Amino acid sequence: MPLFVNSYSSFFCKEAILSCYEFVCSCLFIMKINENTLLEGHTVLLVPYNEEHVPRYHEWMKSPELQQLTASEPLSLQQEYDMQKSWREDDDKCTFIILDKQRWVDPGVDEEQCMVGDVNIFLTDPSDPFLAELEVMIAEPSYRGRGIGKEVTRMMMSYGITKLGVKKFQAKIGLDNQVSISMFKKLQFQEVSVCNVFKEVTLELMVDDSIRTKLQEDAAYTKERDYKQTCCSRHELEHATLFRCL
Repeated sequence: MPLFVNSYSSFFCKEAILSCYEFVCSCLFIMKINENTLLEGHTVLLVPYNEEHVPRYHEWMKSPELQQLTASEPLSLQQEYDMQKSWREDDDKCTFIILDKQRWVDPGVDEEQCMVGDVNIFLTDPSDPFLAELEVMIAEPSYRGRGIGKEVTRMMMSYGITKLGVKKFQAKIGLDNQVSISMFKKLQFQEVSVCNVFKEVTLELMVDDSIRTKLQEDAAYTKERDYKQTCCSRHELEHATLFRCL
């Protein structure tokens, strides 16, 4: 039987194929865009997730609390290295490691010892390439309750809008994690659904002009730097930080 496609169907098939192609191409661009990017905030730095970060990350994820909060299963160290490589190469993820800025500017402190947590953007819906799922983890207990999660979230949202073209953010959070739910709601996320099976709530934020302007104002202090170059001259960042504090 010959294949028959009418012009109406053909049009929408072409549109669907084009949309998927654009999504894949944008993802390939997006997930490489931060491989040498350092974002400097007030109290934190966001850097690419590299191999040297894996041992500390692996220690974090041994915590039953973090496993529950992130809905994660414990992995071996080798599996964690494989996961890091996958996250760097996958075409639907953008990951930064969160560093304590004050500690990092001291060249005598290893970067691994400055790690605080991580923040991720996932682009997993080919039908909506402008939708980004946002995840933030403050893994070090001593850094919680200090406003770092909110600062990092604002920085990542601003990055997502300006660099990745995100127009809608989504956050899926365990129902028991009231601290994170409260933080996202303070950032104007709205609850859209509750899944009792997975025990999680979904919150979303549409990026309109007012949200975009507010995020740009909030993140006006954020500086984007060359990661490798900045690593070679940490002391210069320290001097710049001290100068801004004077």
